[in-house]
Amino acid sequence: MGRTVAQKIFDAHEVDRPADNVRVLALDRVFCHEITTPIAIDDLVAIGRDRVFDPARIKVVIDHVSPAKDSKTAIQGKTLRDWARRHGIADFFDIGDNGVCHALFPEKGFVRPGFTVIMGDSHTCTHGAFGAFAAGVGTTDLEVGILKGVCAFREPQTIKVVLNGRLRPGVYAKDAILTIIKMLTVNGATDQVIEFAGEAVAALGMDGRMTLCNMAIEAGGTCGICYPDMVTVDYLWEFIRSEYPDKAAALADFSRFLPDADAVYTKVVEIDASAIEPVATVGYKPDQVKPVRELAGTRVDQVYIGSCTNGRIEDLRVAAEVMRNRHIAPTVRCVISPATPLVYRQALEEGLIAVFMAAGCCVTNPTCGACLGMSNGVLAPGEVCASTTNRNFNGRMGRGGMVHLMSPATAAATAVAGTIVNSPFYR
Repeated sequence: MGRTVAQKIFDAHEVDRPADNVRVLALDRVFCHEITTPIAIDDLVAIGRDRVFDPARIKVVIDHVSPAKDSKTAIQGKTLRDWARRHGIADFFDIGDNGVCHALFPEKGFVRPGFTVIMGDSHTCTHGAFGAFAAGVGTTDLEVGILKGVCAFREPQTIKVVLNGRLRPGVYAKDAILTIIKMLTVNGATDQVIEFAGEAVAALGMDGRMTLCNMAIEAGGTCGICYPDMVTVDYLWEFIRSEYPDKAAALADFSRFLPDADAVYTKVVEIDASAIEPVATVGYKPDQVKPVRELAGTRVDQVYIGSCTNGRIEDLRVAAEVMRNRHIAPTVRCVISPATPLVYRQALEEGLIAVFMAAGCCVTNPTCGACLGMSNGVLAPGEVCASTTNRNFNGRMGRGGMVHLMSPATAAATAVAGTIVNSPFYR
């Protein structure tokens, strides 16, 4: 019987099988940030196991509240900082060098096809864009990962989503994944992996693929996975060129993780990509999705462009083109947070930051901040935000606030109009 991508990765990493449907995997990477990891650190210290399995395979960042906003978040940062220094973890990204974890770590070349990755963060599934198995875990699993370099998972089942054809102009990966989540529902992929395939996925760059995989969790998925190809190799080449004679050899190596032709899926969903249009969420669940045209005229108080979903350079370029030589509506404030220092520098060099500032936007340092209602753009009760983030849960961006999820193009057009509207790129 053929194997899916996740099954092949599990086969290559299995170190134990304590039950028929449970497999213990060796980990290639353990990612850590200052919100969830300090709890694990404090617990390990308390039980006399303040150790790490391999400091070279642990990557650490302060990103959710950057810089600290109060004593509690300062303590979280200090706990992580002291721990990284204590154990000689070289890849620790402190204030100034830091960025949103799921944008920064791929940018540093820390994820490869076939890797196993865990983090105490639900959007760890982002890294599956590289053909890896990457999952968010709870505190206990994170502690075991830090201490022993292993994690237990149930035998993976996979849903295959095929995007046939091409996305239309003005339609982006964010529109595609929201459409997929609407079809699957928020529970439709629970405890399963989602493989994204098809011409439209192959045509995406790594930024777009990370957007797709980032929101697999919003359909309940453990991980979203894209197939490694030459786009993947090109993105990683500066980090892997010493390991392969040429790009063709790298691709040949990575291709061993592609699914078999007779792989078994719990479901195969085929979608005509050309039929997808710009969409946005309504209500308080990511599967409550409507076409932007049906939401036209909906008032917003704030627009937020950033996060691990849509804060990369590709996203900022699109948003800047919408805003160029325009100004945001007087009733709206617009917060833009480049996902990493590199993205910020690129945006500066390309003149994107100047476009945003001329349009009246507030450009902040890289941070998760407003996405989870912690800083840099929290909503007041009754306020509405058009956002490029990944969750529209009740109170997600501030108690009593409403969040409409959408693409950077739609968000930028909405900032200019003052109400939800399609971008001029859609046709």
